Amino acid sequence: MDFSDTVINVCLIILAVHLVLINLFAVYQTVRDKALSNVPKDSPAYWRIPEAQLLLISALGGSVGMYLTMQAIRHKTQHPKFMIGIPAIMLLQLALAAFIVWLRLF
Repeated sequence: MDFSDTVINVCLIILAVHLVLINLFAVYQTVRDKALSNVPKDSPAYWRIPEAQLLLISALGGSVGMYLTMQAIRHKTQHPKFMIGIPAIMLLQLALAAFIVWLRLF
């Protein structure tokens, strides 16, 4: 194993750790936003997580965790922005991963 293989393996480990952590964070934020949705709007404790922030977390690698959590707790499932957007983000991430694998093979 030469130096470039070592660098690639370290990068893959870093990517795997990132994906695990960002998906855990996506699950946490989705559950938290669902819990906050039951707080009355006139309450001083009312604060929701912005939709743009949820979509950003999804785009940064948390799309699978967020989508599965949304389905499990039935949160944002009536919003086309999420029900179309997050699967679209997943497809783009899958295409990027396939392209990187393709580059590595050829």
